[in-house]
Amino acid sequence: MSFITKTFYSFEDLSSHLKAHQPSFYFSSKTSTVIPYDKLDTLLPWSKGDFFLCDLSKLPHKMEVKENGNLVMRGGVSWEEAKIFLRSKGRNLKTSPTEQLALITAGIATSCTGERCFGFGTMRSQVVSLKYLDFNGEEKDLKRNDEFKTSSTNLKPYQQDFKTYQTFKNAPYPRFEQATDLMIGTEGQMGIVTEVEIETVENFDLTYVFILLPKWEENIEPHMEIFKSVQTHRNAIMSCEILDSNCMNYLKPDEKLGSNQDVIFLEVKTEHFEDIYENILCQLKLIDNNSIFEIAENKFHHIRAGVPRAIFEENSKMGVVKIGTDCQVSGEKFTDLLKFYREAASIGVRYCLFGHFGDAHLHFNYMPTKEQSAQCLEKIQRLYDKVLEWKGSPFAEHGIGLLKQKYIKKYHGSHQLGLFLDLKKEHDPYNQFFPQGFMTQSGH
Repeated sequence: MSFITKTFYSFEDLSSHLKAHQPSFYFSSKTSTVIPYDKLDTLLPWSKGDFFLCDLSKLPHKMEVKENGNLVMRGGVSWEEAKIFLRSKGRNLKTSPTEQLALITAGIATSCTGERCFGFGTMRSQVVSLKYLDFNGEEKDLKRNDEFKTSSTNLKPYQQDFKTYQTFKNAPYPRFEQATDLMIGTEGQMGIVTEVEIETVENFDLTYVFILLPKWEENIEPHMEIFKSVQTHRNAIMSCEILDSNCMNYLKPDEKLGSNQDVIFLEVKTEHFEDIYENILCQLKLIDNNSIFEIAENKFHHIRAGVPRAIFEENSKMGVVKIGTDCQVSGEKFTDLLKFYREAASIGVRYCLFGHFGDAHLHFNYMPTKEQSAQCLEKIQRLYDKVLEWKGSPFAEHGIGLLKQKYIKKYHGSHQLGLFLDLKKEHDPYNQFFPQGFMTQSGH
């Protein structure tokens, strides 16, 4: 058995590869946090012949804006490229993930969400139609307005179970209600997305605000006051993000905000800023008005993206796999989640907290030494058990990939496992699409 890396420069070559039914793992920009690309040869066990690592980043790409304002993208288009292109057309994306260099087709496969879910909802709801290559290398069309089709008797009970997670960014398993759901959040396990049409909006000006707060480990009441205040203003506030005081240690001295303080950012439509300032920011009782500042857009994005990149780079240098979370809970359980993170922060291992505060969706990351990793993993397992108890979602943004599979199994019952098996037989009869993915591994 050997691993063979193959780069595709045309859709014709990709189609030919699919027709050969070779077991393969497909990737593009390598920005996923649940796939350790430098360890794929050890984490993709395969003993049945050659296994292919397929790079899709060089596929030809193009974009166009339709008369109705929807953006159609084919091939390897990044979020940054799409944003620049749309601005030239007077349009804007509804989704803005932290890593702008990631490719949108990969984001569709993992149901990437990003900061602007607070104002616009998930990307899943913005996908109008898509095209994908099936196991025979044939390109197929899926439209949002069509129902999800399968002969599996597990579909209806599966959909009933999903209702528990209807309001979450991503559930512990894909939605499977609309035809396009076949390719969204299934992590490339049933085909390769080649083209996608998504909704956009007319361009709008934004004002960026940051608020300095005490450390969440010491006092979460000011944080929760903001959380409750912004919930009814999603038409005006596009995102509500947090970087805790520990995150600031990963920034250069001239980039740091505050003095050993947490920072909450608001991305506000400029046309609504006066209302937000008067009705939210000036009404906060636990936060002094002198702790509220404007920040330039480019500085906001630089700081917001810089922290997770720095964490990833440090873990790589230390030779440890990231130990972090991606949990979302209901607003009613958000305080419980923060209290658990406070407990998790007390074990003597370096950590930081950041993420999509307004959605009760945070990333808690340990930065352990190799010797500390086992203790951290034990604490993370306890967290996922609590999230299951709270009826939350353990991985609300970045998918399951390889690193999270052992934690997701408790969330998958007979309806989920049965439907996964039926869909794999129907759409991947040769088990050629990421055969180590959660739709296969969950049943083992």
